[in-house]
Amino acid sequence: MIQTAQEPLSKAPPIAPTRTRFWVIVFAVTLAVVTYIDRVCISQAAPFIRQDLGLSEVQMGLAFAVFFWTYALFEIPGGWMGDRWGARRVLMRVVVWWSFFTVATGWAWNLASLVTARALFGAGEAGCFPNVTKAFATWLPRGERVRAQGLMWLSARWGGAFTPLLVILVLKFLSWRQAFGAFGLLGVIWAVFFYRWYRDDPRDNPHVNAAELALIPTASETAPVHQAVPWRKLLRSKTVWLLCAQYAFLSYGWTFYITWLPTYLKEARGLQLGTGAVLAGIPLLFGGVGSLCSGFIGGHFERKGGNARRIRRLMACAGCLGAAGCTAVSVSIHSPLTAMIVMGLASFFMDLAVPPSWAVCMDVGGRACGTLSGGMNMMGNLAGSLGPLATGFLLVRTGHNWDVVLYTFAGAYFMGTFCWMFLDPVTPLLPATPVRGSEVVAVRETGN
Repeated sequence: MIQTAQEPLSKAPPIAPTRTRFWVIVFAVTLAVVTYIDRVCISQAAPFIRQDLGLSEVQMGLAFAVFFWTYALFEIPGGWMGDRWGARRVLMRVVVWWSFFTVATGWAWNLASLVTARALFGAGEAGCFPNVTKAFATWLPRGERVRAQGLMWLSARWGGAFTPLLVILVLKFLSWRQAFGAFGLLGVIWAVFFYRWYRDDPRDNPHVNAAELALIPTASETAPVHQAVPWRKLLRSKTVWLLCAQYAFLSYGWTFYITWLPTYLKEARGLQLGTGAVLAGIPLLFGGVGSLCSGFIGGHFERKGGNARRIRRLMACAGCLGAAGCTAVSVSIHSPLTAMIVMGLASFFMDLAVPPSWAVCMDVGGRACGTLSGGMNMMGNLAGSLGPLATGFLLVRTGHNWDVVLYTFAGAYFMGTFCWMFLDPVTPLLPATPVRGSEVVAVRETGN
């Protein structure tokens, strides 16, 4: 009797996942920088604009303010369009839109044309971060989303911090009108490259292999396009309202750094404009580091299987309490440099709560994350626009007592803590949307 030996079949080595999804973060980071360059450049060009157009301080202030109003007003429509038609088409269109009106700012010939250009510019930029958040939710696993938000907000904060220096350099070679044209061109270039690469469904990208697709959320979880927004579900959610409230409290205090801070350094600290301009960049620099630390620390523990609910609450509550404490302490410090370092720490702590906020929009909002993040950012910008107005009112009522102003900001940060204590930062509001058989895309077995 002949006995045949059977060789054991050797298992094929597992295919390593590709890293195509990280390009979404690269596009988000570069867009965040472009966004803040286009947004902040007008502050440095303001003296030249006022001189050429014959504008008063009040009229120039109106040109500043109208951006925040339209930006807040179009946040929800911008996010809704991403949920409805996908981030690819919407981001390409809104970036080209606001880039055009960045260029158009340089064409202004009077107050009305300048205000119109800035209003339409704000309406376009409103679609940026909700749709970037939509792209993150579509392409990134849950454990990578907080880190991605941290990197993006680091870029945004530092973009705002270094833009004044960039604008001053550009204005040495170009007129203010030509400078707006150059800055507008950056967005158009970004939109072309993004539209060519990005897909609303990662399964449509040929560079994503099966192992990476296993990490990425399924189409039924994100429902990239053509889904009706469940407005009633969102409006009845306690989590949604608490999420919007905490972001409003954070934004109310944060706008001080980009509006009244130079005046505070001059009046309350006795600094000259040059020295004050250098110190005024500290909060944005520290805030960017805070976003980065929050994204990497929180993301690390979530990827290691930690309790995401507890991690996000702890990070955000620590941020709100730290921001409140440092802001209050800065009042009693006599050295301007030390006071600004402590105020920078307040910005650092405040930004610890920013990546978790946007991560909640992705995880809780699900297929409506664009709309939810737009609503949260709208409430934040509405509160942010109230901050400068309230500051002016308090200064008049208290005889320019800056201590009272800073204590109100500390109180707003402190209130954000209570919102985080009671909101659920992880449980989705919406069930996964079933995918019809004709919409199922076969999973590729190789990385080709």
